[in-house]
Amino acid sequence: MVIGWSMWFAEYLFLERSWAKDEKTLKSGLQRLKDFPRSFWLALFVEGTRFTPAKLLAAQEYAVSQGLTAPRNVLIPRTKGFVSAVSIMRDFVPAIYDTTVIIPEDSPKPTMLRILQGQSSVVHVRIKRHSMSDMPNSDEDVSKWCKDIFVAKDALLDKHIATGTFDEEIIPIGRPVKSLMVVLSWSCLLLYGAHRFLQWTQLLSTWKGVILFASGLAMVTAVMHVFIMFSQAERSSSAKAARDRVKKD
Repeated sequence: MVIGWSMWFAEYLFLERSWAKDEKTLKSGLQRLKDFPRSFWLALFVEGTRFTPAKLLAAQEYAVSQGLTAPRNVLIPRTKGFVSAVSIMRDFVPAIYDTTVIIPEDSPKPTMLRILQGQSSVVHVRIKRHSMSDMPNSDEDVSKWCKDIFVAKDALLDKHIATGTFDEEIIPIGRPVKSLMVVLSWSCLLLYGAHRFLQWTQLLSTWKGVILFASGLAMVTAVMHVFIMFSQAERSSSAKAARDRVKKD
């Protein structure tokens, strides 16, 4: 609920994964960015869903049936939203950044539970800039450009899996000071609020209050674990279900 409200206030575009329903929402949302008062980044996950073995199998079967190159490390991109974004924003967005992310084999995967426990993971990110002025003009060519990028991305991931690197200069980005200050500011504010609340309620002044407080923390922790397990679960019941969704695109 909190995440949903934060996304709403941040003006996320909420979609239903149905182009008939989402086309108007997406296009109107992108048009509003033309007069946005500040510089912005727009993140598009062109695959449209999380990567799982079942969905990869469905994408491979679909590729074979359509005479396309079968992917090994990525899903087949759903290009309608990307094509619309390029068509609408090519006049006021200067570039597209093609981002490829992979977790090295010897590094644990970053999960929500690990983040909450303060455990870090190594992530390799490759970013390539494409000027918007170099993009094809027609929607069909933009769609083909996106699919070709994913074929190249698949080969790039094959190379990383074999060698452990993108074979390019690695630039450690460190920890941005601005992000650290934001986290510290909010942490101090929340801790002060919690301290004042506990003082006002005198919740920890009796054993009954301590037990009630501990029980509340335990319940919140349990609920968080349930949500974390749900987020990690495979939501597709079968490869066929995933393949059907790919065909609808």
